[in-house]
Amino acid sequence: MPVFSYKGVTNGGRATRGFVDAESDRSARQKLRRDGIYLTELVESQGGAPTQTEASRTPRFSLALIRRIPGTDLAIATRQLATLLGAGIPLVESLGALTEQVEHARLKSVIARVRDRVNEGATLADALSRSGPFSDLYISMVRAGEAGGALDQVLRRLADYLESQVRTQNRVISIMLYPMMMMAFAVLVVVALVTVVLPQITQLLESLDMPLPWYTQAIISGSHFLRTWWWALLLLAGLVAVAFRAIVRTERGRASFDGLKLRLPIFGRVTRILAISRFTRTLSTLLAGGIPIVKALEISKFVAGNVVLGEAVERARDSITEGSSIAAPLRRSGHFPPLVTHMVDVGEKSGELEAMLGKVADTYDEQVETAVTRLTALLEPALILIMVGIVLFIILSTLVPLLQLTSAIR
Repeated sequence: MPVFSYKGVTNGGRATRGFVDAESDRSARQKLRRDGIYLTELVESQGGAPTQTEASRTPRFSLALIRRIPGTDLAIATRQLATLLGAGIPLVESLGALTEQVEHARLKSVIARVRDRVNEGATLADALSRSGPFSDLYISMVRAGEAGGALDQVLRRLADYLESQVRTQNRVISIMLYPMMMMAFAVLVVVALVTVVLPQITQLLESLDMPLPWYTQAIISGSHFLRTWWWALLLLAGLVAVAFRAIVRTERGRASFDGLKLRLPIFGRVTRILAISRFTRTLSTLLAGGIPIVKALEISKFVAGNVVLGEAVERARDSITEGSSIAAPLRRSGHFPPLVTHMVDVGEKSGELEAMLGKVADTYDEQVETAVTRLTALLEPALILIMVGIVLFIILSTLVPLLQLTSAIR
């Protein structure tokens, strides 16, 4: 059933907008009219040709339909679908009810397409793979849930996983937000000093016709260069960014860059434990959902987000197919701490690998927060000192010649 986005006016004269699902635009108009909404615009947001009223004939492009679906919205929708299925509501009806509840425009459109394909006879996993930006992890879990007859339970595990990933990401962002704001403020202050304040002081210093110290001449030359060639610097920065992105997209370039990230003095440890947390949490979730260990390792290596660690996971997958253990190749790679390999080894021997991986993920989630908090505690004073040092150097470079002139006059 198509989904339409609309704009209109209520009986009270207030502007309103939203979404409605109906068999056709005529049915949508009738449905909204019964709700006391007088339309000014009606657009099919499912991907078909736009259908609008006389008040607005010009097709409009909605940025909401191409935006990335937030992890929070996907987690909420997954949990709602699990609740509906757990209550005994058929899948098609559950998807229809979910379409009305979801607020995100793109996700609403995606779920509507999934519902239509399921209504045509496709499985939910196949409909998801053909209808939207769902990860291999998501689709594989749903497929296993359908095969085992426990789709609602699998969806709950998926929702737990997505929520844990969102919580970890939000914690890291919230901790790093203040240092990033300080860095941006420091850059703005320096740019304002160099481009606005310094040119005025420079004119005064040059009018004195007196020898200037080397650091004052360096500051004046730097200010003049920045004001003259700022466009070239921006162009150069853009070219460097494009070249870097092209190199990182190559297999060899990505491997080198990921290896470098792991070797960095402070940031390397944070990168490593964050990747290990994602890997262990994902593998635990997949195994809990009934995914075979080989397939679970194949999916988990991409979730780690690091090619170097992914290669170690791939070797572990090959080891499993040959009848060996997972822990041995992870230990030989040298990229996984002893805690991880030991817990994996114990989990394999005891038959509780899923539970052990979950405990490792919990431990490393806490370590991620602790490491990022400590890193932020180091960055804040360092950024303050750097900013104060740059500003102080600029001020002293301009004030010293003026003080010398004042002393000479006296």
